[in-house]
Amino acid sequence: MRLDKFLKVSRLIKRRTLAKELCDQGRIKVNGRTAKAGTQVAAGDELYIRFGQKAVTVTINQLKESPRKEEAQELYTIVSEERIDDQRRRPD
Repeated sequence: MRLDKFLKVSRLIKRRTLAKELCDQGRIKVNGRTAKAGTQVAAGDELYIRFGQKAVTVTINQLKESPRKEEAQELYTIVSEERIDDQRRRPD
């Protein structure tokens, strides 16, 4: 399954276009490597997602084409979740 589709059906990211944009910006890694939206993912892969000031690492448990809302959280396990203090901001 494509990475952008998995992120949408698992409800980690609300829209597939947003998932694609995050991939294009280099904010998503699969097994430690920066991933494109079309990267194929499989059960057992580890995803690192950085949105805003939050970073989440998840492991994919299973893939489903169109899970119900109640089943979406069963597709992955959260390994870690952390806040990122953006110290790389430019001083005003």
